[in-house]
Amino acid sequence: MIRPRILGVVLPVAALAAGAPLAAKPAPHVAAPAISVETLKQVDKTLSSDAFEGRKPTTPAEDKTVAYIIERFKKAGLKPGNHGQWTQAVPMVELNAQHVSALSFKGGSAPLDLAYGDEMVIATYRVTPKVDVKDSPVVFVGYGIHAPERGWDDYAGIDVHGKTVVILINDPDWQNPDRSGLFEGKAETYYGRWMYKFEEAARQGAAAAIIVHDTEPAAYGWGVVKSSWTGPQIELDEKGDHLDQSQAIGWIQLDKAKALFASAGQDFDALQAAAKQKGFKAVPLGVTASVSFDNSVRRQASKNVIGILPGTARPNDYVLYTAHWDHLGHCTPIKGDGICNGALDNASGSAGLVALAEAHAKAGPAKRSLVFLSVTCEECGLLGSRYYASHPIYPLNHTVGGVNMDGLNVNGRARDFVVIGAGKSELEDMIKPIVAAEDRVISPEPNPERGSYFRSDHFSFAKKGVPMLDGGSGEDLRVGGTAAGHAATLDYIANRYHKPQDEYNPNWDWSGAVEDLTIYYRLGRELANGTSWPNWYKTAEFRSIRDQSRAEAK
Repeated sequence: MIRPRILGVVLPVAALAAGAPLAAKPAPHVAAPAISVETLKQVDKTLSSDAFEGRKPTTPAEDKTVAYIIERFKKAGLKPGNHGQWTQAVPMVELNAQHVSALSFKGGSAPLDLAYGDEMVIATYRVTPKVDVKDSPVVFVGYGIHAPERGWDDYAGIDVHGKTVVILINDPDWQNPDRSGLFEGKAETYYGRWMYKFEEAARQGAAAAIIVHDTEPAAYGWGVVKSSWTGPQIELDEKGDHLDQSQAIGWIQLDKAKALFASAGQDFDALQAAAKQKGFKAVPLGVTASVSFDNSVRRQASKNVIGILPGTARPNDYVLYTAHWDHLGHCTPIKGDGICNGALDNASGSAGLVALAEAHAKAGPAKRSLVFLSVTCEECGLLGSRYYASHPIYPLNHTVGGVNMDGLNVNGRARDFVVIGAGKSELEDMIKPIVAAEDRVISPEPNPERGSYFRSDHFSFAKKGVPMLDGGSGEDLRVGGTAAGHAATLDYIANRYHKPQDEYNPNWDWSGAVEDLTIYYRLGRELANGTSWPNWYKTAEFRSIRDQSRAEAK
């Protein structure tokens, strides 16, 4: 899932000669790497070819993809990264809701029955053949946030065990024009993400959790919700079958939420405004909710691929590079083409992972170990990285930090570099001189309200306390400026993103990708040859997790 910056189109810039390495100005203490453009081209072209059928996990295309990545890791000079093996098994389970009832609310001035798909969507994390929520009291819990470090608790003073909670999307500061407020203004925090809201509702004991969809704070329309939450859903297959989660999780349309509140004698707009204020108290609506559906259950497995360049002095400290190998497989045909090849998303990041492995191996081992992790099932919910982060081959309290790559710049060199989710970790301080060494500047993230930081594999590690850089070229291209860069972003989103048209183009200009990879290389090398343990800034959501993790390591 690429968070688009400048992706996927050809701009009028000169292409690089095949195989020619590029080097930027020297950054402090780290020699310039030789990033192979030929490797980038070969790996991307191969992985995004029709022969790999869109690289959908648990299909025959996975076997071919995994074998190719292992072949390239071996050729690059890496060692098997899982105790002599190249892969880590990732157990998954597919749940498919069937015979879904209406979501019914009773006890108000009029009963309200919401239809599955058009008015509501419903699912479960629980691996169970049947879900039946019956006459569950409904409570409005505002934004559904429990953040003691910010002095905020929407669940204070109320017991929601066995109840259905209705939750607003995003966080209380989302309408602030700047980054002011307890929740960092328009820059969405993790507390604003839908997955956090379901996680917290489960911790609070809610039987069901329903998010109110609103296009502006969600940053996507109902069509995205409907397509994402209907049909088969894939989750990690873990001990306990996720029975600690709420029985049902889902979304309702905004106008239906307003109708529900009106039926309960409440003013939705007034309560929504109240929920933005510190000290908000949850409001029982005096109505009950019921919903039921069957689940078909299919257990399956996929693989992460792991290579390592062992360290010489501190081999039990680890620096991590990640990229996801999967894409969507066969998809809705457009002009007769029904394979979503994922050339940018994320064959390009996979190519970058191989090219970085080559460059580090050529430079020789660092003092700390360098780990190259190609993860599965990012497109189905970051499952491969989530599994590794919960079942790490190398202890996370000995994982220094790293870089995630989800889509490289193939439109030529950029003057700027954008850090996604800026203001979170000390890795940002480390890259400033590295970016400056390329005669580039760090630009602010153009749309922090979209919560892009929480939508790729680095986030799985952030939740466990490991700081990971997610960043890349901005839109200010050296040829064409911001007008060309922004046009490229819009064109990719409209015409290629998650479509069969995301295909390899031999005319791509990889010079911008090489400059970004140079930044990733130098950051990784500095971490791997140093002794520092970068932390989160004190205001970041993950600081306490890292502090506890490092204390345990010491």
